Amino acid sequence: MLTQAKADIFKTRHPAYLALLGSFGLLSALLASTEPKGFKSVAKNLAWLAAMDEEIQALQTNRTWILVPRPTNTNIVGSKWVFRTKYLPDGSIERLKARLVAKGYTQVPGLDYTDTFSPVIKATTVRVVLSLAVTNKWPLRQLDVKNAFLNGHLTESVYMEQPPGYIDPRYPNHVCQLKKALYGLKQAPRAWFQRFSSFLIQLGFSCSRADTSLFVFHKHSDIIYLLLYVDDIIITGNNSSLLDSFTRKLNSEFATKDLGSLSYFLGLEATPTTDGLFISQLKYALDILTQAQLLDNKPYLTITRPDIAYAVNSVSQFPHSPTEDHFLAVKRILRYAGCPDTRRSTSGYSIYLGDNLVSWSAKKQPTVSRSSCESEYRALALTTAELLWLTHLLCDLRISLP
Repeated sequence: MLTQAKADIFKTRHPAYLALLGSFGLLSALLASTEPKGFKSVAKNLAWLAAMDEEIQALQTNRTWILVPRPTNTNIVGSKWVFRTKYLPDGSIERLKARLVAKGYTQVPGLDYTDTFSPVIKATTVRVVLSLAVTNKWPLRQLDVKNAFLNGHLTESVYMEQPPGYIDPRYPNHVCQLKKALYGLKQAPRAWFQRFSSFLIQLGFSCSRADTSLFVFHKHSDIIYLLLYVDDIIITGNNSSLLDSFTRKLNSEFATKDLGSLSYFLGLEATPTTDGLFISQLKYALDILTQAQLLDNKPYLTITRPDIAYAVNSVSQFPHSPTEDHFLAVKRILRYAGCPDTRRSTSGYSIYLGDNLVSWSAKKQPTVSRSSCESEYRALALTTAELLWLTHLLCDLRISLP
């Protein structure tokens, strides 16, 4: 006998039931200590089942797909559940998240998708905008778009198997014809970016040519900068009432969550200070040390170059008030500690916008230089290219240069 459970058919839980589960924060925290790997491992876990119901309800409200008879001679994309525990900036559990994703690796190029590229904001652009906002004392606000990829419109005909655990008992052999993008589809990021950028352009924003994930609104003396990284948004500008008006328009088109003042973005912790904004990655660094079991280790235990141990320890005695002599000593150590395997030199630069460091690099050159002069010219060319790009970026930001 084939039961509904064996056929992956489950009833959607009642909203009151979901609200009851959401009130048990301790229960959710205990159940979220380990993230499930698949649907079968959560079939009897009430907290994760409630998260799955919430996801299905969001997909149905969004009209992501319609059920159609299974077509012949057509690729059917698989689907699966992905479970994640969302954390607050302090490391505590915020909520449990169950996401239905398409098995993009089963898509056929040219049939299920064509172009897939989607841009994201550059780290240097983020630092430049933060520097301008801090210098001009503009408010920095952070927004998050809920289920961002589900807002993208598909131009291809994509068919997907019904979600595990939510197969319609009336049409168990039907498949989902996707009307909107779904997480996991190869074209989903591109579809979302195209939908979002077209909406901003309708509102009067212009897309930066230097960084296509930067959008600028400029009218008379009012200006707004918007940075987009997938579904994370930073907005700033010189008119608070205009920012509020734009936020309302954005929320009327997409389901957004106003996170208030900028505090945590892409792993960066932004802490307001008397001098401006302090950017750090404390939690990220501690997570790496914990994962690598180096949290309680001492620095001297990680030294692997005994030939420069004395020199490094000597200059490390002056971290708070170094002089030019200390800096020259460090440069000499770095020259000595080059790459004897590849014989490639190292290029590096630091670029400031006012008093704020916005761009830097230190990496091996792509080829072996035949002289120190050639190596320095390569480093100069790299720095010049970055300066020219920053010049174009500042022009897009309506910043006049002398």
